[in-house]
Amino acid sequence: MSTPAKICLGAIVGVHGIRGEVKVKSFTAEEKGLTQYGPLTDQTGGRKFELKIVGHSKDLLRVKVKGVEDRTTAEGLIGTGLYIERNLLPELEEEEFYHSDLIGLMALSESGEKVGVVNAIYNFGAGDIIELKTQENRLEMLPFTKAYVPTVNLKDGFIIVKMMQYSSVDEEDAES
Repeated sequence: MSTPAKICLGAIVGVHGIRGEVKVKSFTAEEKGLTQYGPLTDQTGGRKFELKIVGHSKDLLRVKVKGVEDRTTAEGLIGTGLYIERNLLPELEEEEFYHSDLIGLMALSESGEKVGVVNAIYNFGAGDIIELKTQENRLEMLPFTKAYVPTVNLKDGFIIVKMMQYSSVDEEDAES
């Protein structure tokens, strides 16, 4: 399994004020991670962005992009991902993973049956959630913990998952 050449550290999701500030959803563990590696690019590498964090707006960072001085120009950046070359990021400790390395991995059951593919990783505040696109083309979410994902094998391109067991509710129980 090949690792991506670029890693998305954040995305411009809105604007703030009239002087060109943008709101950025950061995907880094710490907010300084967005600016500590130098200029970022768009996904193609065609545009370069020098960023300065100037504040917060709820769960988002308020960021000044060098050369963006007005709201109209800032609005044109909404939806832009902010990327860094993978080789500029630090090596991870054992049992640590970049989310982008997990997306696309095959998900296998403990018995080796193909369950699906890792579709996305989310964090809504209580820890990482792994989204699988199952063989039946459904989306399933599991906590990204050792209890539910005991094995991650980046080298061979798979994870082992323990699927949640859902109990059916009797209609009689549902009515009470």
